[in-house]
Amino acid sequence: MCKCQNILVGCTIAVVVQIQLLAASLVAQQTQDAAVSNAIQEENNKPGSNDWQLTRVRLDKNLGFRSPWIEGYCSRQSVSAGEKLDIMVSTNPKKPFKIEIFRTGYYGGRGARLMTTLGPLEGRTQKTPEPDGERRLVECHWEASASIVIPKDWLSGVYLGRLTTVDDEKPYDYWQSYVVFVVRDDRPADILFQVSDNTWQAYNRWPVDTSVYLHPKGNQGPWADVSFDRPYSKYAQIYENPQSIGSGEWLCFEFPFAFWLEQQGYNVSYCSNSDMLVPDRGLKCKAMLSVGHDEYWDARQYESVVQMRDAGVDILFFSGNSVCWVSPFRKSYDGRENRILFRGGPYGGDYKFAVARERDNGPFPHRGPDEGFLMGSRNVDPVNGGGDWTVTKPSHWMFEGTGMKTGDSIPGLVGWEYHGDPPEIDGLEIVAAGTALQGGVNPQQWTATIYPVTKGNFVFNASTIFWCQGLSSPPGHMLPWSHWSRPHGPDERVQRITRNLLDRAIK
Repeated sequence: MCKCQNILVGCTIAVVVQIQLLAASLVAQQTQDAAVSNAIQEENNKPGSNDWQLTRVRLDKNLGFRSPWIEGYCSRQSVSAGEKLDIMVSTNPKKPFKIEIFRTGYYGGRGARLMTTLGPLEGRTQKTPEPDGERRLVECHWEASASIVIPKDWLSGVYLGRLTTVDDEKPYDYWQSYVVFVVRDDRPADILFQVSDNTWQAYNRWPVDTSVYLHPKGNQGPWADVSFDRPYSKYAQIYENPQSIGSGEWLCFEFPFAFWLEQQGYNVSYCSNSDMLVPDRGLKCKAMLSVGHDEYWDARQYESVVQMRDAGVDILFFSGNSVCWVSPFRKSYDGRENRILFRGGPYGGDYKFAVARERDNGPFPHRGPDEGFLMGSRNVDPVNGGGDWTVTKPSHWMFEGTGMKTGDSIPGLVGWEYHGDPPEIDGLEIVAAGTALQGGVNPQQWTATIYPVTKGNFVFNASTIFWCQGLSSPPGHMLPWSHWSRPHGPDERVQRITRNLLDRAIK
């Protein structure tokens, strides 16, 4: 064989080897991608629980908020597998109790899966602190009642710890409440679901009248600090929901979205507001969701989401009253990061709504940028009310398959807070708009928008807290009503619009 033939054979063998290596690499990547994409589906194929909701709940007074018979909180808003979470619990009177930890999801329609049970544990009555100083901070220094290292096989999700008192002599005599936390992970999931827990905490009234809205100087100023080191009381805003004690606003305004996402098999990961202070986690996903009532954002969170948008991540605001107040974090009494926040000032830059909030409720130490240039629509003032979600541009691709025409409405879907007055952004389209009745009587305009970004991605703004009510009605959920208006529950048009948006976002 001549030298040229030897060279030719050698080159051919090298090419074949390279092709084989490339094929093996592609197969390995496809296998890895399939494992990632199927993580939510595999989790939801596991048996759900028939018994994860609260059965026996009790408040300290008629229309009260706390349940001192058993209540608790977690040491962190979110944890990763391998990290330790402390759970602080108080029982008054002292009584043994157990903690059942559930991951919320679809699970064949049951809504949650039992992950583990801790206890029975010895109960004790832990001190209820008095509001501290001019800022009326209520920060519990409770001792941990239980600790758990998050197992490696716990998939990202929103977890509820059901606290139940135990009486061996009277097994029928028990009281219950929840604690709530997020398990986050680093999967490159298609969808990142950010829970709105800053807002849960801003409105939390535990033990009594100690939210950022209940300060002697006024309900809209920068006067009050609130801490995550305290139990969540019963949901404290627009309707009575005794099923919610200890769970923040998760079951009210966000769980129906997660339930539907997992039912559909979307590859979703979850995080808290505090996890968004840096964009790293969000840059691993294709779409980031703001869901429900997402009012309070640290300025670093805002900058992170802007970076994500500009890097090509689709941002979808299935929420209302979002990005309204700058809420800076600071450390807890023992140095844990991001455990105390306050209303630091309005978003809005120099736009009229922010100027009015400063004039009427300031001075504030912070002013955030105009949220409209991120969301595509702004927080109007006043903003509390309800109305029908009315289509203005049915030719848009998001309405494909809905059969909707100009002027068609989804009753009661707008509320109880919304967005309007969109800024001038190249390519921005108003896809739905109409009139909400603020306070139930005063006409106010809202707008739902979408605009393109230079990387081929987009930003959508549904302009309502109630969007998730049109997706599903899972166990443990109660339909809200506000200002003499109410959503009707699952609607095929809301589901199809959401699917169109998400499928476009993750392709």
